[in-house]
Amino acid sequence: MFDYLRSRTDGTAFVNWDYDYLQDMSKGISSVVKYGTGEGMVVRGKLLHAEPFLQLELQHEHTRLLVFTQLVGAYNLPNVIAAAAVGLHFGVALADIRQAIQAYTPSNSRSQMVKQGEHHIILDAYNANPSSMRVAIENLARLEAPNKILILGAMAELGPESLAEHQAIVDLIGEYKWEAVALVGGDFQQLSHPYRQFENSAAAREWWQSEQFPPSHVLIKGSRSTQMENVIQ
Repeated sequence: MFDYLRSRTDGTAFVNWDYDYLQDMSKGISSVVKYGTGEGMVVRGKLLHAEPFLQLELQHEHTRLLVFTQLVGAYNLPNVIAAAAVGLHFGVALADIRQAIQAYTPSNSRSQMVKQGEHHIILDAYNANPSSMRVAIENLARLEAPNKILILGAMAELGPESLAEHQAIVDLIGEYKWEAVALVGGDFQQLSHPYRQFENSAAAREWWQSEQFPPSHVLIKGSRSTQMENVIQ
């Protein structure tokens, strides 16, 4: 995509300037809209709170606005800033951008908060890759809550690095204390670990329904192929 935009005289790229590698990849593009958390951006975002819902400040020129989202986790901060940058570029007022973001309620298994009994479930089962899996786990680990449960599906389409990437997730899980951990399908089944293991989301659902966990915060995440939303359906 960057190469295509570079080949055009009218190409525009919206680039998160917080990442050096994206700065390098966007070199030579005729128009670059910079957004992020640092100085000198078209729109700048500042994290205020993320337990569990993301709250931030958006700044454009001399205007600063507080935004209270219904998105779970600090890892959604770049997504909100990107949306603001695109909106501003196409003439949408910052106040209208804030209103639209605050009105958005996830309902497609993307950072969706679901209440089931006394459990608060973060359903983020639309897709998963090593970076998104890591930040989702770390977000739950930082949450001020007594009981936390992970139910994670395997990550698909990682090629020859798949086993190593799944092992890295297992290692990360081991850095924190959990009420319970269940790993589902794919290359999680090829690894040795101390956690509950299931072949598919249907088996994980049977386990989830049979257990009597105390009121907990639960992360359910996995690649689309694992259909992890089935665990709570």
